[in-house]
Amino acid sequence: MALDLERVRHQFPALAGNAVFLDNPGGTQVVKNCLDRMLDYLIEANANHDGAFKTSRESDALAARARQAAADFLNARPEEVVFGANMTTLTFHLSRSLAPRLGPGDSLVVTRLDHDANISPWLLLARDRGAEILWVDFHPEDGTLDLADLDRALEKKPKLIAVGYASNALGTINPVADIAARARAAGALVFVDAVHYAPHGPIDAAALGCDFLACSAYKFFGPHLGLLYGRRELLEELPAYKVRPADDRVPFRFETGTPNFEALAGLLGTIEYLEELGTRFGEDPEAEPADDPSGRKRKLRRAAAAVRAHERTLAAAMFETLQAIPSMKIFGLTDPARFDERVATFSFRLGDVPPRRIAEELDRDGIYAWDGHYYALETVRRLGLEDKGGMLRVGAVHYNTLEDIARLGRSLARIAKA
Repeated sequence: MALDLERVRHQFPALAGNAVFLDNPGGTQVVKNCLDRMLDYLIEANANHDGAFKTSRESDALAARARQAAADFLNARPEEVVFGANMTTLTFHLSRSLAPRLGPGDSLVVTRLDHDANISPWLLLARDRGAEILWVDFHPEDGTLDLADLDRALEKKPKLIAVGYASNALGTINPVADIAARARAAGALVFVDAVHYAPHGPIDAAALGCDFLACSAYKFFGPHLGLLYGRRELLEELPAYKVRPADDRVPFRFETGTPNFEALAGLLGTIEYLEELGTRFGEDPEAEPADDPSGRKRKLRRAAAAVRAHERTLAAAMFETLQAIPSMKIFGLTDPARFDERVATFSFRLGDVPPRRIAEELDRDGIYAWDGHYYALETVRRLGLEDKGGMLRVGAVHYNTLEDIARLGRSLARIAKA
């Protein structure tokens, strides 16, 4: 069943105004159920954990519910889900725990298609441990990862490969399951940055075959909170940097300081919203989750299918709108027959108009978009645009409408004529 956009948009208070939010790759708007959960927690149960009193017990119970919901969202076990400030912070923490496994002569693989949060932690780890960094390129003409280059890197038997699920700059969806299989065959651990993909499709950490996967809830309609999946065996083996005498069980041993309980409440509310979305609008997934006593995984997969169907329509409309603008150069996949390999995120240049100026002009029309490199620094460098202001990026999610895209087109046509 197609999404009821009026009902969907009613769940997002920020959409009540006249603004068009196409800055979603930098952070989506927050669903009302997330806000309600956070407010209720702060009023009714605000306390530190592991206390002998009611609000503390309620806080711990809430955290357990949020962890189970996050596990269902990622198709993992609750003990495999670590919470933190954001994906970047969690990745730096993990790289520190992995450090004893590396030394001179070892190597790590990163790609030029990734956000820098999935590059710099590994560059610094290699620097500190005397290891080598192996770079995997992408094809500038269509924004897809160079898998032959990946295979060449894997021939050197790296210790770990870090790869993005989807490019936050070009929208490319990488074949992560295939990449993980190749990496496992070479004996490498696999770290997946799923931040940009999370609002656009289902995540199944178990099926992907990765060792670690991270995302941030504020990119899929929730609060500022990071989620890290790690295979339990690895989380049990890796050293944790923590205060004494903190809980040494997984996953708590990797969570430093007092939990952000209000953000956990918001995460729970966000996933409950996605469940409702799947209940109302989704169709049954082809493959039923094997372990799903609550039915949540099934509902989340239904929601993801409905989201993907709507966003394919938005992607096609956005591409048609952009290519109709004179002097438009779109980067990444531009073949509509291959749009299953991308999300509805498009980056472009409009002639010689600086991307910052385009963003400012769009803002005057109530349309929000990002300019620059959006921390996809290596991608922008590879495209030769770092010293030219980068690109202008627009990204749609399931609450966007075809009218949003039409408004974008009218504004860009005005800017192109100026």
